[in-house]
Formats: sequence, structure tokens, C-alpha cells
Amino acid sequence: MIQTLSLMGYSLSFEIMTLVKFFLILIFGYISVRTIKTVLKRGVKKSKIPELVSEFVIHLISSLLYVLVLLLAVGVFGIETGPIILGLSASIGLILGFGFQDTLTNLTSGIWIAVMRPLDKDEVVQVGGITGKVVELGIMATKLLTPDNVVITIPNKLVWGSPITNYTRMDLRRVDVAVGVSYSGSVQDAISSAMELILSHNLVLKDPTPAVIVTELGNSSVNLQLRAWTKTEDYWKLKSELTRGIYEKYKKEGIEIPFPQMDVHIHKY
Repeated sequence: MIQTLSLMGYSLSFEIMTLVKFFLILIFGYISVRTIKTVLKRGVKKSKIPELVSEFVIHLISSLLYVLVLLLAVGVFGIETGPIILGLSASIGLILGFGFQDTLTNLTSGIWIAVMRPLDKDEVVQVGGITGKVVELGIMATKLLTPDNVVITIPNKLVWGSPITNYTRMDLRRVDVAVGVSYSGSVQDAISSAMELILSHNLVLKDPTPAVIVTELGNSSVNLQLRAWTKTEDYWKLKSELTRGIYEKYKKEGIEIPFPQMDVHIHKY
């Protein structure tokens, strides 16, 4: 049985079986691509390929395979797919020529990110002033999850073109805690007390050696900095506990932590 379909002024005649073949190719093609993706994912898990790189490559390959399936399905109607491919290529060229070079730039940047690996999945990074955990590297954009559970999507060209601070790439991090002490007190006693606090904490590593140094002679205080090394996953916990601990220890030992004050004199005329 032959059916005629009119669409946008064009008539296309086809048999019911042709339509069935069209949908079968789409269904089996979709299932095949999904199967290939699953096999690729299992394969890369056994390899040493970084997860972020493998996800990018699998995403790119699956997108190309979906396009191939669609072209095969359209081909059952007797439509020449060669001209379609040429038409798509020409369209892409025109789009790029009329100011949409960002698409190609984002794609190229994504490839460089995947190859050079300045960041990886589950790492905490700062890109363009935005801090978050890497949750996905796509063909066009990278997704970060911020500490307050907000997903931010950044075009890959901005990721690759910006300084990238990676907070979790290294196994160890140094915790810096600043504190000021009064000019009228003993700086050496303040340093010794701070060192005692650092060395007594179980999250502080003995190597590299921790230290307490004088960083500045401020307007109202001698400024010190506690420097202690710890495992990266313990960074925020140690920073919080040292900050609270130095305040409580100085208060207990009578070491003054000054704060800026202003004297206002009122003259009556």
C-alpha cells in the first residue's frame, strides 16, 4: 500500500513497510548506540583513562552515532543522504562564518581540557571566580556544583581561557590562620602558645613542619600567622578548629587580641 505525505508543500510517497523500516532503524539504532555507550564505559573503567576524559569522548562518539542512525533511517525513503551531509557541512560553515565561532571554540576547548586535565571530576576548583566541585565536562560546557548546592554551567572556552585553581589535586594543603596580638604583650609567648596549639592537634602533620610567623606590624596589633599542614580532605575542619582554638587559648592565657578602636572627642563651642 502506498501512502502520500504532504509536508510544507512537498509530497512524499512511500509504502507502509518503508515507514515500519524507518521506525525500526530508529529503535534498533537507539538501542545499539546505548549498548555501545555501556560497553565503552565498562571498558574505560578497566583502563587508566581519566573519568573526565572518557566521559567527554563517549559523549562525542554517541552524538556522532545518533546522527548516523538518523541518516540511515531517512535513507529508507530513497532520499540521498550524501547531499544532506554536504548541506549540513555547508550550513555549519555558514553559521560559523556569520559569527557563531563560539561553538567550535567551546568544542576545541573541551578537547584540550580533556587532554591536559587541569581539572578532573569530583575535584574542587575555582574558575573565573566561581568555586565548586566538577560534576561534568561536556562537549560544549563544564558544570560545577557550588558549596551551597547550585549547579553552574560554564562554556568550555571560558574554562580553558581562565586561570584554574585546583584545591584538591594535591594530597596535602597548608592551613593558614591569621591572628593579631597586642603590642604591650609578649610576642614570643603568643608564638609559643600558638605552636603548642598546633602541635597538640591530631590532624596536623609533623612533616612538613608547622610554624608560627610574624607577618606584619599592624596599626593596632602584631599580626601572626599559624601555618599547619594537613591532608586535603581535612583542610576545612582543621582551619575551623585552629581558628576557634587560638581564640579560646589566648583568652584563657590572658593574651590580648586587640581590635581597631576609634576615640571620638566632642568639643562644645
